[in-house]
Amino acid sequence: MITKPLSAARPRGRDYILPTIIALACAGAAYAGADTTFDPALQKFTDFLEGSGGKIITVMSLAGGLIALASGRFALGQVAVPVGVGIGVGTGVPIVTSVVTAVI
Repeated sequence: MITKPLSAARPRGRDYILPTIIALACAGAAYAGADTTFDPALQKFTDFLEGSGGKIITVMSLAGGLIALASGRFALGQVAVPVGVGIGVGTGVPIVTSVVTAVI
């Protein structure tokens, strides 16, 4: 049985130096927040979740929880998930939007 020596099986640090230097030399500057390509889609999706779409999602989640409760098995998730969905849809979108705006 022929095996490779242990030193040949492990990558060496110098094997990564040249590609790293080339990648750093070719990298350009990135300007986050300057592009407005997806602003219309973001606005439409945000309006949907904060408006009637969010209400529909919450009601459907609540209906699913009630159907699961009617099946005879009680689990905390059947109550907690619709509540979490309602809170997430109602307050989650503005929080995420403000965090992303603050970071960018």
